[in-house]
Amino acid sequence: MFIAVVSAILSTFLSQPRDAQSILRALEARYHHAQTLKAAFYERYSDSSSVGEGSAESGIVYFSHPGRMRWEYESPEKKLFIVDGANVWFYVPADRTVSRAKVKDSSDWRTPLALLTGKSDISKLCRSIEILESAKAPATAEDSENRSSNPENTVLRCVPQRESADTDQEIREVLLESDPESHLVRLIIRQTGNLETEFRFANWQENLPIAEAMFHFAAPPGVTVVDESALANQVH
Repeated sequence: MFIAVVSAILSTFLSQPRDAQSILRALEARYHHAQTLKAAFYERYSDSSSVGEGSAESGIVYFSHPGRMRWEYESPEKKLFIVDGANVWFYVPADRTVSRAKVKDSSDWRTPLALLTGKSDISKLCRSIEILESAKAPATAEDSENRSSNPENTVLRCVPQRESADTDQEIREVLLESDPESHLVRLIIRQTGNLETEFRFANWQENLPIAEAMFHFAAPPGVTVVDESALANQVH
């Protein structure tokens, strides 16, 4: 009887309409209150303007306050992407080279995900945000693809603040899908030029003991460190 009553209360709560800001605040609260996070991730990149241009990768990602991340790519190739709070490191063992950039100068689409660990609020990055109503019939094929495959999940569309003068790097919209417990399960970043990067997350774990060394990078012997700012200066 007790279980039935609790189930009824939860069902009523979850069926109540919520506005985009309340859903966003719940999503932010879940991750801002966790000191560390771990999840399995799947990443898909596509360029619809070029036939055959696309890739898919997977691995494990770790987050830690304040604004640090470690992406361990396991398939199809071993790679490592680390944000230590000040620098962004990208290491491909097969290339024997690691690139380094300042967080504030990095244009990599993974870097903004540091906001999951309290570096900033998602709401501050959005010029506007709205719920994509699953009950409404999609107007276009793209709208249909935006919908969640799980009717209990919620998808938010964020139109970012336009801060970049580089139109090639401009993000035109970001979709955030969360489950009823406010876990982030999918993130889609759409840029101009038909570029799209999708992340799917599963098996979120919070407040695990993660060694401090996991969020720092030390180049192995014989590995060349390439400073991205130095390369940019040589180009210009």
